[in-house]
Amino acid sequence: MSKIKAICVYCGSSPGTDPAFVAAARSFGKILAENGVRLVYGGGSIGLMGAVASSAIEHGGTATGIIPEFLTAKERPRRLAQEQIVTRDMHERKRTMFERADAFVALPGGLGTLEELVEQMTWAQLGRHKKPILIANINGFWDPLLVLVAHMRALGLVPPPAHGVDFLVADRVEDILPKLREASHAVSEAEKQMAVPAERL
Repeated sequence: MSKIKAICVYCGSSPGTDPAFVAAARSFGKILAENGVRLVYGGGSIGLMGAVASSAIEHGGTATGIIPEFLTAKERPRRLAQEQIVTRDMHERKRTMFERADAFVALPGGLGTLEELVEQMTWAQLGRHKKPILIANINGFWDPLLVLVAHMRALGLVPPPAHGVDFLVADRVEDILPKLREASHAVSEAEKQMAVPAERL
């Protein structure tokens, strides 16, 4: 059994057009702070990234922002009394985020969020780690992806959860942490790590 001490949150550097997205990000940041769970995120101070980080910090939580050097001007990393890691490139960023987190949550986001989420799902399917992965389906944002994955499974291109990647889905922010904690009970500390160290994740 392993404990969830830090959660990596993938989300957009833009707020999106649905106010529910920012509200969900701020609500989840507050939940993390109240439960003593460190936020690991993309390091920006704008969009949904900024919302979840600001809320976590405002409510007494801790946050580790991880951002590649070339994005520091665009996404304006936070300059607060929190851990800030500037990486050489995206590969190092994603590897560091993986190493610092016990679980992964995807809030609404764009192509970068989608890519990060699918990469974690792929590595889990390949047996490289067993850290819980959760899709926060706020206002049905991720419905098209869930339909696509179900379609791939129906056609035999993605194995069923028992033999491949198993991910969680939560429609409400309040359900995210309880679902992750329940899933983590079946995972040992050793199983959360990469089976073989890789230079690039």
